[in-house]
Amino acid sequence: MSLILFINFILILVFLRESETAFLKQEFQSRKCGYDGCPKPKADMLNVHIVAHTHDDVGWLKTVDQYYYGNKKTYQIASVQNILDSVVAELLTDPERRFIYVESAFFFKWWDQQTEQLKEQVKQLVNEGRLEFIGGAWSMNDEAATHYHSTVDQFTWGLRKLNDTFGECGRPKIGWQIDPFGHSRELASLLAQMAYDGLFLGRLDYQDIKNRSATRNMEMVWHASDNLGSKADLFTGVLYNIYAPPPGFCFDILCEDDPIVDDKNSPEYNVDEKVRDFLAYVDKQSRGYQSNNVLITMGEDFHYQHAPSWFQNLDKLILHINERQASGLKVNAFYSTPSCYLKALYDTEILLPTKSDDFFPYSSDPHAFWTGYFTSRPTLKRYERLGNHYLQICKQLSVFAQNKSEIFEANLDNLREVMGIMQHHDAVTGTEKQHVADDYARLLHIGFEKCDENIQESLNQLSIDDEKSKFKDANIRLEYERCDNLNISSCYVTENNDKFLVTLYNPLAHSTVQYVRVPIIDGEYEVLDYKNVPVTSQLVSIPNGVKSLSFRQSSAKSELVFLADELPPLGYKSYFVQKKPITNAKESVFVNENEGKKDGPFTIGNKYLNLTFDENGLLESVATETVEMKVRQNFYIYEGFQGNNREYKNRSSGAYVFRPIDKAYEIASRAEIQIIRGNLVDEVHQTFSEWLSQVIRIYKTENYAEFQWLVGSIPVDDLVGREIVTRFDTDIESNGIFYTDSNGREMLKRVRNHRDTWNLTLLESISGNYYPVTAKIAIEDTTRRFAILTDRAQGGSSLTDGSLELMVHRRLLNDDAFGVNEALNEFAYGKGLIARGTSYFVLGPKHTDTTSTEANERFIQLQTLLPSWPFFSNASGLSSDKWRNTYKNVFSGLSHSLPKNIHLLTFEPWTSNSVLIRFEHILAKDEDSQYSEAVTFNFQDVFQSLDVKSIRETTLSANQWLNEVKRLHFKANDENSNEVNLSMETFTSEASNDFQITLNAMEIRTFIVELK
Repeated sequence: MSLILFINFILILVFLRESETAFLKQEFQSRKCGYDGCPKPKADMLNVHIVAHTHDDVGWLKTVDQYYYGNKKTYQIASVQNILDSVVAELLTDPERRFIYVESAFFFKWWDQQTEQLKEQVKQLVNEGRLEFIGGAWSMNDEAATHYHSTVDQFTWGLRKLNDTFGECGRPKIGWQIDPFGHSRELASLLAQMAYDGLFLGRLDYQDIKNRSATRNMEMVWHASDNLGSKADLFTGVLYNIYAPPPGFCFDILCEDDPIVDDKNSPEYNVDEKVRDFLAYVDKQSRGYQSNNVLITMGEDFHYQHAPSWFQNLDKLILHINERQASGLKVNAFYSTPSCYLKALYDTEILLPTKSDDFFPYSSDPHAFWTGYFTSRPTLKRYERLGNHYLQICKQLSVFAQNKSEIFEANLDNLREVMGIMQHHDAVTGTEKQHVADDYARLLHIGFEKCDENIQESLNQLSIDDEKSKFKDANIRLEYERCDNLNISSCYVTENNDKFLVTLYNPLAHSTVQYVRVPIIDGEYEVLDYKNVPVTSQLVSIPNGVKSLSFRQSSAKSELVFLADELPPLGYKSYFVQKKPITNAKESVFVNENEGKKDGPFTIGNKYLNLTFDENGLLESVATETVEMKVRQNFYIYEGFQGNNREYKNRSSGAYVFRPIDKAYEIASRAEIQIIRGNLVDEVHQTFSEWLSQVIRIYKTENYAEFQWLVGSIPVDDLVGREIVTRFDTDIESNGIFYTDSNGREMLKRVRNHRDTWNLTLLESISGNYYPVTAKIAIEDTTRRFAILTDRAQGGSSLTDGSLELMVHRRLLNDDAFGVNEALNEFAYGKGLIARGTSYFVLGPKHTDTTSTEANERFIQLQTLLPSWPFFSNASGLSSDKWRNTYKNVFSGLSHSLPKNIHLLTFEPWTSNSVLIRFEHILAKDEDSQYSEAVTFNFQDVFQSLDVKSIRETTLSANQWLNEVKRLHFKANDENSNEVNLSMETFTSEASNDFQITLNAMEIRTFIVELK
């Protein structure tokens, strides 16, 4: 070949390559994200939606960082950075391939480490719909142990990051809860309010899914709220194989299945067999569904670390199925996503069944009810709840700070993201390995410390009043200390200083009152408010069970109790506390009356509530102003079943599974007691054993009682695992019915030994009747209602009429064989873990002309979820006069309180010049004749301190303007509409009446407020 011909040949090749590249580029650019970019199903065929995915736990057997980087391979071979590297590279090679990703926590950890060039390529993949975000929250949250407040927060943060990074194409349309162990109705309601079009579930009770598959009811319209109507309706689909690929079609490097070999010259040729087996599986799956579309999940835990091993085989599978259409095969296979599957299903105008209950409890076999994790790791569950509390305070004070340093936003984001991680279905659940639980606690501790910086700065900016100050010290800044060990009556500041400040920050939008408890060494103290008025106080001895804790580094033997009243909404009030000379003791301080043991019954209480105890020191009866109830409260032990897990009947009780050997037995039939009476609080200190004690208290102005338990270390010297419950046996005729909350919001009716969806066969009558109690459990009859409110997520039930029980602690010696491969046997300070917590006891009439018992429960629930947070400051260098004249010791961020039944759910910095605000109606309809009614208030009247330019309403997740949203609405029963328009009015500052906000029962409304 001559040189000229060779050069011409090369030029032709270059031209062809450039033409091919231009064609591919044009094809790439013509693709769209969203429903418009979905592959089109064929009407006369069975359309097989191949969904390539990975399920990446944000901690489980390994920590978050170990999973991301790939460390600790002996625990699990898993590296998320390799997954995302590999998947993106493979997507870039073929425009037909699609992939979905779920966990924003991992994605943005990866994203921050990429080059700008690769980021642009990823954005292109997202814009073309080939990389689609599903779910999109910071983690795939649990649905039993999570509180709705934290769920909303972690969705908001994950979706905001996606919105800010990718715009509309990064906005998920589908909920993807494929691994949580049971599913809550409230989450479905929240997703609908976030404008999700649908939700896919993985794990369902084995009886439920068998029944649904047989009756072709694997997909439904979930009526997820008794209060919100169709706004909370959500398409819900159940995946056929949880989220795993069909048997024989796992093509990851972690799998043992053979790859597809389509080389006819190879002795390993197997494509005909593979296609035949796959089509048989698809045919079987399709029989459980109503349309000509099936969704096949192709992925598993931490799959696609070497993405070519998956995509090459899926390419071949799709190719060889579709080429058989020429021979008459009526199957059409293609890469798809859950949203594209949903749109294809929607276009068929399918009529779906409905569901109005939830999916708890979850059982994977006749002896494996996953109801133990409702309580597992109770101290971590409490720490998580405190994290939510502190996050709200950090957000609010970060808004009020006028001069923000560069790290303000990063500090707040850190706690936001840690709390998002804590919602993961192997975090707050307690179903992780011990070293992972320790790492979660470490991350949360760091999150607290980061927000400490914001809070310190904000409180100092708000409290230091230069114009008012008569003392011009060079440095008058205060240290606002958290006392992390108040739960065991220990605080360095109050125990080591004769003078100190207590600053109470109230995160609620209502003025509140609160009883403050401060550990002190000895002597008498006086408490002064910001007007120099003495505040009544009482000394209360610390329970013996607390004082005897071996790891408690405190000499405090008493607590100083005082009542802080009129705590301003979204604000603080400070108190000056100083030790007094004994000779100057005032009558406002009352020392305990220690009555010791009594021969007969005795009573403690106030004008609202009285508790009577029998001669054994146990609760005997309770009386309010209008009703009485016989009740016996005590603690009981379930002994955990210990088996080898090789058969269903040998399933052990473990981190996930609650499986007692038999009924619970009483730990002690009597308690040693100490009785304390005073002007502020009455207490009964009960000791049942060396490892179990309780304080029952009633404050003088409260209409509920506190039951503060101390459990541990649970004895296991006889090699028997134990689970501890507190039980209240009453004379209420409950007829097998009780009520539990759904993630802290709407209440659900439970019927013992019953499921609404199928005829139940129950071999485990105890664990099969346990339900998640995030906030409250209750029973009632025609005249009385009795409820217990919790300070953390727990499992609970009513196993006999008139009885309520809550599991408070678990210590087990066997694994239940669901992956953790480690017994739930927690240690701290060289001993079995000790846990302390509080239950809140509420009794009232079923019918009343005043505030209902249900409304009272709601108000107590909010107050105990977000009480005022105490900060302590050393005041050794201050006199009370100097304190009053130097600092602004009372502050409110609101002009006045919101109505009592309206909660300011969110108040946080959004952009540099805007604030995110959510208002929530906290009562359900029909709970109270007054407080369940719709409420209207004026935004400007409440937030006069904000210089508002405009206020505009968004979806619950704050990632879409509400007046621009339309959701797919599937037909159910006799419904005819095809969509729900969520649009509501847009508020601006141009007309005063535009700031009127109305909320109906259980409604949450979200606004972005732009400031001038």
